[in-house]
Amino acid sequence: MEDGEPNAQMGSPCGEDVRMSVIRLPMLPGSEKIPWKANVNGKEISKHVESNAILLDVLRDQVGTLGVKRGCDMGTCGCCSVLVNGKPKLSCLVLAQEVQSCEITTVEGLADGHHLHPIQEMFSEYGGSQCGFCTPGFLVVISSLLDENPTPNESEIKNAIEGNLCRCTGYQQIVDSVKAASELLVSGKNIENITDPKSNPNPGFEN
Repeated sequence: MEDGEPNAQMGSPCGEDVRMSVIRLPMLPGSEKIPWKANVNGKEISKHVESNAILLDVLRDQVGTLGVKRGCDMGTCGCCSVLVNGKPKLSCLVLAQEVQSCEITTVEGLADGHHLHPIQEMFSEYGGSQCGFCTPGFLVVISSLLDENPTPNESEIKNAIEGNLCRCTGYQQIVDSVKAASELLVSGKNIENITDPKSNPNPGFEN
């Protein structure tokens, strides 16, 4: 081996010299900070985020909407689902800068103050939520479905939630919850508000 070539030398069990090349990788530059603005759950948010930051991280770590769950980080489980301008998006696959100035709704934004959205109430009543980890993703996706189609049939419900995984319910309780929420919306009945407003349900992070 020529002089100056990086190497490491060590003895082998057979008494032979083994030379190992040392590869030095260049340092990668850090990503730049960029201004980021969006309307999150009806509130105007302004932050400085890394240019390569994904929406999931910004929502959880900087905005404080911890209802957005980190699951697979590959877009296969649906736990991180949010609404962007009313349409379901997987926040683990979306760069924050791609949704500049958009309206973003997380599970925290579904309730009207302490008054639950019908799908939230029916999930509770019909057992659509068990361990609860996947629930926020289901709720935002289903709320979008009911906004577009207040009377979905079972096939339409299953198609809407096919990108959301649940390991607890077997899905039938979720389908039943959607049907019940649909009936409630069509009937125009109000859900009795029994929540005692002792604390802020959407604390967020202080700006």
